[in-house]
Amino acid sequence: MTLNFIPLQDAPQGSPFGSIIMIVLLLVVFWLFMIRPQQKRQKEIKKFREGLGKGDKIVSAGGIHGTITRVNDNTFEVEVANGVRINIDKGSVYPSAADAAQDAQQNQQTK
Repeated sequence: MTLNFIPLQDAPQGSPFGSIIMIVLLLVVFWLFMIRPQQKRQKEIKKFREGLGKGDKIVSAGGIHGTITRVNDNTFEVEVANGVRINIDKGSVYPSAADAAQDAQQNQQTK
């Protein structure tokens, strides 16, 4: 019985800085395309929530439509029907696509 031996050679060694540069480059790309846009979106939503006041129409994350009647520290009192008022947490109010389009139109008209 004959055994075949295949000598294995070591892989050529490159610069150790090449792999470090690739990892750093990957982290930068990840930050540019994932983290930075999310932070920007969160700032816009926070600014939107801070700008809300009495009489503004809102939509909650649960789909509740209503008009703000009073602003508290962490909640909005929202009138959802005549005489029906509920408290909604400020964190559950998001700008709707229709509101964003309307704001864009108003900004275009003021320019």
